[in-house]
Amino acid sequence: MGVYLSTPKTEKVSEDGENDKLKFGLSSMQGWRATMEDAHSALLDLDNDTAFFGVFDGHGGKVVAKFCAKYLHREVLHSEAYAAGDLGAAVHRAYFRMDEMMRGQRGWRELQALGDKINQFTGIIEGLIWSPKASDSNDRHDDWAFEEGPHSDFTGPNCGSTACVALVRNRQLVVGNAGDSRCVISRNGQAYNLSRDHKPELEAERERIQSAGGYIQMGRVNGTLNLSRAIGDMEFKQNKFLSPDKQILTANPDINIIELCDDDEFMVLACDGIWDCMSSQQLVDFIREHINTEESLSAVCERVLDRCLAPSTMGGEGCDNMTMILVQFKKLTAQHKDASGAQQPAGDAGCSETHGAEENGSGKQV
Repeated sequence: MGVYLSTPKTEKVSEDGENDKLKFGLSSMQGWRATMEDAHSALLDLDNDTAFFGVFDGHGGKVVAKFCAKYLHREVLHSEAYAAGDLGAAVHRAYFRMDEMMRGQRGWRELQALGDKINQFTGIIEGLIWSPKASDSNDRHDDWAFEEGPHSDFTGPNCGSTACVALVRNRQLVVGNAGDSRCVISRNGQAYNLSRDHKPELEAERERIQSAGGYIQMGRVNGTLNLSRAIGDMEFKQNKFLSPDKQILTANPDINIIELCDDDEFMVLACDGIWDCMSSQQLVDFIREHINTEESLSAVCERVLDRCLAPSTMGGEGCDNMTMILVQFKKLTAQHKDASGAQQPAGDAGCSETHGAEENGSGKQV
């Protein structure tokens, strides 16, 4: 349930940006929660050809979400897989790197630097939410050398965060997800889920949890967490006989890679504070209704947040922190020319086959 305020904090942190390929807007709001535990990343220039977007929904504290917002895209960018052109493998490795980097003296120090007060439940220092700016996001890569110190044996934070990210490079869209944040694309007005919500009751999740010695009670892992994958939450990752992807809780992300086409209008990355209140299709419909009448994409996001905010805390839904990123694709055929500079025929930009896509309750699954 969490701790609620007597009145919601409806002030929003919003941002807009665009280049010749993409246009984005985002907004986040604390709402009824006593603290803001969401974080986000929005970088049009991860490199000259690639944009990066991510939402991170913290639980038990905010520092893991902030850590991911600061470092996950850097680990993607500077990985060997990324240099080799394998964006999916780069994203996959970066999720596990977050857990590795938060351990030891260096991990403890970095978590301290991201905050300003001790959380009495997790022992982790916390502070205001943080998101990277392009000017300080990719400048230097840190090899994260081992440090000696009083916290050298720190096993990592017991708070955690979901992570749902998307990389766009020309026609390629790569989505990584661990947890119950979600990425959805609108293709000619039809909502397609590009990620899967990781809940304990899913068969594959339940099998891993139980095989690792955990249990599910009232829909929660070991009676506490209502999601089955996350970065952080190190108390669930202490079995030394199991690999990181086999632990009770794992940071192991699902990776989904699709080819964009002219029918793709926009995508949304949002935390479950949005999805608890609107289905994927309902959100796509709402955005299409307002995207051409609002002055900016962030204004559309703000409308969504206001739409989802509950009038009171009696029902539970609409009382969570809310973060949403809306990314609009500029016409793809205008971006792709052949080597001589001539534009390719529009027919070359056709969508990949989506017939028979699995229905996933709130939208089709790509």
